[in-house]
This record gives sequence, C-alpha cells and structure tokens, in this order.
Amino acid sequence: MISLDRNIDLCGDSNDLPPCETHQSRKHQSMIILAFLAPFSFACLSKAIITVVCRRRKYVKSTRKSKSGDILSIWNFDGKIAFEDILNATENFDEKYCIGVGGYGSVYKVELEAGTIFAVKLLHTMEEYNDEATFHAEIEVLTKIRHRCIVKLFGFCSHSQCKFLVYDLIERGSLSSILHEKELSKDLDWPKRVAVITDVAQALSYLHHDCDDPIVHRDIKSSNILLDLNFKAYVSDFGMARKLKAGYSSWSTIFAGTCGYIAPELSSTMVLTEKCDVYSFGVVVLEVLMGKHPGDLLLPFFCLMQQPGKFNDILDRRITAPSNIDEEKDIILVALVAFACLQVNPKARPTMQQVYQALTNINRRAFMPRPLHEIRLQDLHDFCGTIKSI
Repeated sequence: MISLDRNIDLCGDSNDLPPCETHQSRKHQSMIILAFLAPFSFACLSKAIITVVCRRRKYVKSTRKSKSGDILSIWNFDGKIAFEDILNATENFDEKYCIGVGGYGSVYKVELEAGTIFAVKLLHTMEEYNDEATFHAEIEVLTKIRHRCIVKLFGFCSHSQCKFLVYDLIERGSLSSILHEKELSKDLDWPKRVAVITDVAQALSYLHHDCDDPIVHRDIKSSNILLDLNFKAYVSDFGMARKLKAGYSSWSTIFAGTCGYIAPELSSTMVLTEKCDVYSFGVVVLEVLMGKHPGDLLLPFFCLMQQPGKFNDILDRRITAPSNIDEEKDIILVALVAFACLQVNPKARPTMQQVYQALTNINRRAFMPRPLHEIRLQDLHDFCGTIKSI
C-alpha cells in the first residue's frame, strides 16, 4: 500500500491531489511577476540615471565656476540687472565715461536709469601684476571697515573678462586734481586744507589703531584722497592695503607704493609698519601746503633743514594769505605735523593717533614758536617733536 500523506509536491488527476502545473500556467505566473517588477526596476534605474546626471552637472558647474571665477555681489540690487545696467550705462566702459585713471584701474561714472550714481573702478589686466590679489585685498579690507572718511564700497564683480569695484561717487574727485588745477585750487582755501588734512589723519588713525588688526594702506598719496562737494576728504584705493599679523608690529613685504610718497626705509629693509603710512601722510601734508608735490625737498629731507629759507616762501601763493591769527596757528601746526611725519628714523615719527589728537586738541593753537612770516624751515624741524606731546 502506497501512502501519499505529507507529499506536498505531488499532483495528478486524482481527486485527492491538486492538478499539476502546465508550461502555460508557469508562463502566466512569470508574466504576473514581471508585470510587478518592471515598474519598480524602471523607477530604480531612472533614479540612478537622474542622480548621476545631477552630480555630473553639479561637477561641471562647479568646475566652470572655479575656472572662470565669476563672482557678482552688488548690495541692495539684483546682481544680474546691476551688472547689465553698469555695462549699458558705460557702453561697455567707453572712455567718455572715464573720470580717472590710476596705476591699477580706471574709474568710471555710472548713472543708472533709476538715477543712482556710482563710481566703478575697472581693474587693469597686467601680466606683471597680480590683479586678482589686489582685487581680493581691496574687498577684504573695505567689507570689514566703516568710517566716515573712508570711501564706501557698494559691491564688486569678478568676471572672466573683467573685474570691477562699485563705490560711492565722491563728486569733486581727487585732491591731486584739485591742487594741480589753477582755478579749482583757489576754492581750497586754508581752513579747507587744514580740514582735509585732519580728515585723512582721522581715517589713518582708525585704520592703524581702531581695527581688529592694524591695516596699512601702503599707497597714501593725493590722488587716492577724494573730496566731496563740501570738501570733506575720503581715503580711497585699498588695492595694496595689508593687515599686520596679530602680535606683530611689522610685516615683510614686496616693494609697493608710489614714487615720491614711499617711506625711505622700505627700499632697504622691505619691512612694512604703520610708520610707512605716516611718512606718506607727511608728504601729502606738504603737498597741500605748497600746492604741489614737494619733490626735491624730500631728497633727502635732512638737507632741507640746512636751508635758511622761510616757511612762508614755500606756501601756495595761488590762494589768499591767512586772514587771522588762528588760521596762521593752524598752518604752523599742520607744518609741524608734516615735518614730524617725515623724520628719516621711523621710530621718531608720531603715530597717526598722536597726529589726529594734535590736530583736534582744543589747546592745539596754544603753541606757536614764532609768527608765521618769521618761521624758518629749520624752526619747524627743531620743534616738530612737540607734536607727540600736544
């Protein structure tokens, strides 16, 4: 007797057994399974393809951005619109919109349709000069400082074809252009000149003493000082500015600056300190007093001290003489500041904080060695050390 119990895989025509599978039924089951699996497999495959494509696009986009370095940031404006408007407003930086040219860039006046007016500095592309470093140095400094005597940066653009910085437009232009133009210089009388010098001193004092890390401008000169309609002064062009390293009072550097304004020790030591700016400031002060660059009077400065000439003889004759004793005292004080800043020994120069305090001290007019018309150049040299104690 054959037992069929517990033989679950048996099949047949018997009433007690399930019917056996045919080839057709197996095919039908496979079709059902495939019908369920196909959409799932397609979905997985599609997801994988999309993931690969997205990653590829992201990589390509990142690579292109890295290669071109395209960055646009113009605050309070839509970047694309502002960029296009700047190009349109200057007709792709046509020369007729250029209001100034410097060693590392040209400045254009840009008036947008909304009536907003900017100054845009388009950086020159120079093989021997790292314009990328200058561009980022200026952005790094100006985005972290805010001072009423420092030009305001509104935005910047780093494009594969050009790099430019967007500034507040300072209407009268550079101090240099005003001093060296006969008619314009007449509007810059003695009180205004003293005020300009005080504004610049305040800006440099802020950079050297009130920032988290001291900032050395490295290119203080009359063409980098801008005047607005009220003759208020603003320090500009921070392309060569450098922060002094924390805990250090000096920094080794490459030779930078403008001939005629560079501190003499830089040519031999290549060590950057705040006193380099102090010297350059002294040159600017003499330029404001004389109405022209001091030139040979600085080469070397100590030779000037041996001359018997009167200080009054080197003052700018294009403007009227001081009208009262207070104006005379202010001019003498400013001259003492210039001579103190131009000391050959950097350690003998005052700090910009001391300079600003001397120019704004309520008792600044108490000291006057002699009347203006009697003061000799040698007298200014002898008494310039008093600046530190005012």
